[in-house]
Amino acid sequence: MAEGTNDRALPATEELVLARQALDSGELAHAADHVAAALARAPTLPEVHETLAQLAAASGDGGVGLFPLQHHTFVGAVVARAHLLAAAGRPAEGLDLLIAATAHAPGADWAGVPWVTSPELAERLGPDQAARVLLQVCAAAPDPVPPAARPALAAYLTLARNAVTVHPEHGLLLGTASALARRVGEVPLAVRWATRGVRAAPSKMGEVWLGYALRSAGRTREALAALRRAVGHDPDDLAVYADIAGTLADHGRLEEALRWIEQALTRNPSFDCAVHTAHRLRFQRDGEVRHLVALADFVRDHPDDSHEHGDLAECCRGRPWLGQLTPAASATGAPRPRDVAGLDPAVGAVRPTPPPPSAEAARRLRELARPAWPHPPAAYDAAVGLATLDLPDLLGLLAHPPDVPQTALGRVLAGQDPALWVRCVQVWACLGLLHHRTDEPWATSTRRQVLVDLAREVEEVTEAALFALVTAAWVDPSVRPDVARVVAERLAATAATGRDRPVPAAPSLAHLALATPGLTPEAVALARTLTGPTAGRRRGSPRAVLRRLLRLLRPRIPGPPPP
Repeated sequence: MAEGTNDRALPATEELVLARQALDSGELAHAADHVAAALARAPTLPEVHETLAQLAAASGDGGVGLFPLQHHTFVGAVVARAHLLAAAGRPAEGLDLLIAATAHAPGADWAGVPWVTSPELAERLGPDQAARVLLQVCAAAPDPVPPAARPALAAYLTLARNAVTVHPEHGLLLGTASALARRVGEVPLAVRWATRGVRAAPSKMGEVWLGYALRSAGRTREALAALRRAVGHDPDDLAVYADIAGTLADHGRLEEALRWIEQALTRNPSFDCAVHTAHRLRFQRDGEVRHLVALADFVRDHPDDSHEHGDLAECCRGRPWLGQLTPAASATGAPRPRDVAGLDPAVGAVRPTPPPPSAEAARRLRELARPAWPHPPAAYDAAVGLATLDLPDLLGLLAHPPDVPQTALGRVLAGQDPALWVRCVQVWACLGLLHHRTDEPWATSTRRQVLVDLAREVEEVTEAALFALVTAAWVDPSVRPDVARVVAERLAATAATGRDRPVPAAPSLAHLALATPGLTPEAVALARTLTGPTAGRRRGSPRAVLRRLLRLLRPRIPGPPPP
């Protein structure tokens, strides 16, 4: 579905003037284009629908043929065809198209028209078809729907009300209506409908819908009882086990949650929902990064999971180096660009400061650099935008950080803590180095040589270089022993230095070590002794600035769509 037919953005009223002129001239196709454009801008405006009716009357087939469905069809044309199909006595087909428009642009009130909200539609559809329509709406809508977007779904909720009034004892219809009501914040109504649905026709899905509604209402004990009854209906539906485990864990019953998820894994060790939930709960229990690494490996090895999961991102969010960089060790701890040296790959030695990066390299990095990421593999994937930069450009970014971008992020950094921007640049430039000459075997590669030398020899970018190496270990199991050795050596050197003088970066390096796959137990123990207490709680400190930035820039991670 396309956003528009051209670059024009005329108001709906002007589009209607042009549509009527074309209609008067008999140019029906031209008129249809303008009506579609007007619908896209004002989908509920009565004048738009009046003009659409005039166009349909002037056409030989009720106007449907003027709005064909093609590979990329303008959303306004899709909506126009939906209304004309309903007028031609084919409302179910029309609803399918309206729901497709809702999925494409959920903020627009595509269905807020009389034929959708009329009680007559519910009678014509029948309960099974009405339930199918509501299921489609639920699939197209986020869960929950943000408050600002709920008015755009009001017409579908009215359709649900009308259908339930006409068919008050249809279990499937009541369950799907409950699912929609819950998504748009009508939780008490969702509980009532789901309760009636289970009473009318007990089923696994009915109990799941009831459990979700009760959970949203804060009635956890009853919600768990409903989900357990769902398991009784179908012991092989392992997604319900994951729902039960997640609910238990959310309410502090972690060991019971783990028992449920282990039951699911016993039945099917590779079922995606169970695997994701199990690793998340195990990490929640003991905080060991190996569970998250195993989850990342599973995600990489199973790209065709039934749906996208947010467990890995949820576990990494807000954690040092797993989901965000740490602030500078002190307000004055930012590196001076002139101190950042580079590596000459021809001779394998550190050389003087490289020249500034190209304008294109600086532009690309400004677009990418930010202080947070969903998880290390996601950061690696995002940095592919720097893959075509050459080595001098990547080293130049480290030595000469580009100016803070003129964005929301940049404005906060410029006013609060410019040092944090320099750290963002370092992290993303080093991630870019991971994509340099990836055809070279890791052990003898330029990317490894550069990153290891930066980590060992250039103190100002040690953490960024180590994070890139740690990220490489997350995405490539074959490099884990090598990276673990490099990190352990750097950690031991930091600890040794710390016996003679304070090392402000030691806690951050320790957190990096704790994020490293395959680190030895001895190195893990050392890292835990170096993490130290969290500092910088006062407002305006680097850590406080970072917290505000993360609230502003937190990535949106979709979770699994509940029924």
